[in-house]
Amino acid sequence: MKEKPQVIAIEEHYFDAEIVEHFGESEKRPHLAARLSDLGAQRIKEMDEGGIDIQVLSHAAPATHLMDAELAVPLAKRANDRLAETVRSNPTRFAGFATLPAIDPKAAADELERCVNTLGMKGAMIHGLTKGLFIDDKRFWPIFERAEALDVPIYLHPATPHPAVVEAYYKDYLKEFPALLTAGWGFTVETATQGIRMVLSGVFDAYPNLKIILGHLGESLPFSLWRIDATLSRKGNRAVAFRDTFCEHFYITTSGNFSDPAMLCSIMEMGADRILFAIDWPYVENRPGTEWMERISLSAEDKAKILSGNAKKLLKM
Repeated sequence: MKEKPQVIAIEEHYFDAEIVEHFGESEKRPHLAARLSDLGAQRIKEMDEGGIDIQVLSHAAPATHLMDAELAVPLAKRANDRLAETVRSNPTRFAGFATLPAIDPKAAADELERCVNTLGMKGAMIHGLTKGLFIDDKRFWPIFERAEALDVPIYLHPATPHPAVVEAYYKDYLKEFPALLTAGWGFTVETATQGIRMVLSGVFDAYPNLKIILGHLGESLPFSLWRIDATLSRKGNRAVAFRDTFCEHFYITTSGNFSDPAMLCSIMEMGADRILFAIDWPYVENRPGTEWMERISLSAEDKAKILSGNAKKLLKM
């Protein structure tokens, strides 16, 4: 009887108390604050009950992305030091993605290097817009240059959409359906747009070994790849191999999207080697994700890749 594969979940969130002081997230979602702040016995108990061997920890949105550089740079360093200590105290159960002060791209690149080379982190997570700017803006490219040099991925994670988008797209329904703004649709649109802009920006021409991760089975982009590629190939558009570029540079995770059709679509477009397991804890519970992976109709080889093999390769675990 074959041994069960290890289960590594790579979009699992936490709170750093000092960061939270500056954006008040605990007051907005008190029912989640205790679980996010726990990096010990209760978190591990829930991991054990849900069949999770390792969590790759990342700070919950918006982390430092709405802060001015004067605050964000030193705060990110202190938070990353604390995360590294958490991982060192329990290295068989935790790994970490760095929090970056993206508003200062040079400082963010330097912090990424410190976190990888000195603190042993596996990459970094960027949350949504940075002070209203999309991450494909060339002022942020030093972060991607350094990520390529270090051979670590950048995880593009959702955050609240731009206020103008909220006003134009969502405000009419937010009173009755507040989740429409977030994981119900707004997060998907905002983060998929980030991914599309990354491909169109030319950043992958500049840094051909850059690796980007998207959660939630690619924020719907695998479903749309053929159509986006075909449409951008029409006369009048600058030539871009959109579909090929996306499949070459992006990895996607299962976080919060435990759908058989979405998984099968993603595998057909990108291949099982590009998909990594994640829960999106504590916004999503552990057990539904692991139980879904047990019952989904995939080969044992593909399940092993998705549950941990691909993460071990990409994150050098």
